[in-house]
Amino acid sequence: MTASLTELDDDIVRSMSIGAVFSDFGGKINSLDFHRKDDLLVTASEDDSVRLYDIANAKLLKTTYHKKHGTDRICFTHHPNSIICSSRYNLESTGESLRYLSMYDNRCLRYFKGHKQRVVSLCMSPVNDSFMSGSLDHSVRIWDLRVNACQGILRLRGKPAVAYDQQGLVFAVAMEGGAIKLFDSRSYDKGPFDTFLVGGDTAEVCDIKFSNDGKSMLLTTTNNNIYVLDAYGGEKRCGYSLEPSPGTTIEATFTPDGKYVVAGSGGGTMHAWSIEMKNEVACWSSHIGVPSCLKWAPRRAMFAAASTVLTFWIPNNGGTDTEAGAQPQPFVH
Repeated sequence: MTASLTELDDDIVRSMSIGAVFSDFGGKINSLDFHRKDDLLVTASEDDSVRLYDIANAKLLKTTYHKKHGTDRICFTHHPNSIICSSRYNLESTGESLRYLSMYDNRCLRYFKGHKQRVVSLCMSPVNDSFMSGSLDHSVRIWDLRVNACQGILRLRGKPAVAYDQQGLVFAVAMEGGAIKLFDSRSYDKGPFDTFLVGGDTAEVCDIKFSNDGKSMLLTTTNNNIYVLDAYGGEKRCGYSLEPSPGTTIEATFTPDGKYVVAGSGGGTMHAWSIEMKNEVACWSSHIGVPSCLKWAPRRAMFAAASTVLTFWIPNNGGTDTEAGAQPQPFVH
């Protein structure tokens, strides 16, 4: 179904349209993740399900249910059949805030105890068995898949969002007041080696991502502002203000080449911008309301957008699917 990733340009991005729809979820999709090397996608939903998809053929491969713990944040490990999933229920009684799951035989391989409240950000190291979790308990914990015990704790203000860079050498933690702290992942106990402030915006950062080339960071705030920062100096390269989405956080994503940003919006539209040209390239109707999950596939000309419905978007060589009457969003200086 999906095309391999060739060089993206404005026309290809503009032509993106829905290629597949999965609408049998019993609630909102909380998070989704693509495997780095295999053509796989995993979702975690309010109906307590984890679902594994073959994205090359737009096919649901497996569904498992997790009624005791629920499913919230989710990410792949390096193994295509193994995932890390955060819990929604019984956190105080069990302390089992994170689980290492095998999709192959629907087995929990390990519980990770420590967080006292819900995990809101989860990220796997691209190079080894380390992963990070940020929680409403104002802490970031560093873990190793092979060991039950937490490997390190950072205590912070506010609700932390976490991300590794694509080389696994650096991780970023965004927190209250628009502060982004950068840590060396091999010596994070020495504290951050750099701190950036997103000037003028004190809204909470709800998501942070690095571009594949490591040169840019993408921040999404709770008031639906999106910023692209220089990952080395912290300077703001561009920023966009999107329609508010009360009660729903939106997600933004880089394309794999780092040239474009795609984001959902409170108006039920989605937008793509060229980072270099600082202009809006495309505006589509999402057809699914406000997409709270949005990620571009690592090796494909494809992205996934989800609300209570999951959609796969691919280039439409026969023309564009730009929403008539959808207004370009203003550029924020």
